[in-house]
Amino acid sequence: MEQWIDWAANLIIIVGLVFMALGVLGIYRFSDYFSRILVTSKVDTVGFITIMTGLIIKHGFEFFSGKILLILTLYMVTNPIATHAITRSAHISGYRIKKER
Repeated sequence: MEQWIDWAANLIIIVGLVFMALGVLGIYRFSDYFSRILVTSKVDTVGFITIMTGLIIKHGFEFFSGKILLILTLYMVTNPIATHAITRSAHISGYRIKKER
C-alpha cells in the first residue's frame, strides 16, 4: 500500500512541475506586462499548491505535514497580495498596455 502512495505522491509532484514548466513557456506567449504577471501568478500558485500537496502525501500526515500546511497557508495569503502590489505599482508609475495595430 505504501508503494502506491509514493507513486501517487510522485505523480502529483511531477504534474505540478510540468504545470509550472508549461506556465513558464506560456509567459512568452503574451505580449504585455499585465497578461504576463497574471499568468505568472496563477501558474506559480497552482504549481506550488500541487507540489506541496504531493509532499504532504509522500511524507504522511505528521508534524512535517503541519509545517508544510502552515507554509502553504502563508503562501496562499501573501502571493496574491504581492502580485497585486507589483501590478498596482506598475499601473501607478504609468506603465500602460500597448495597443495593437
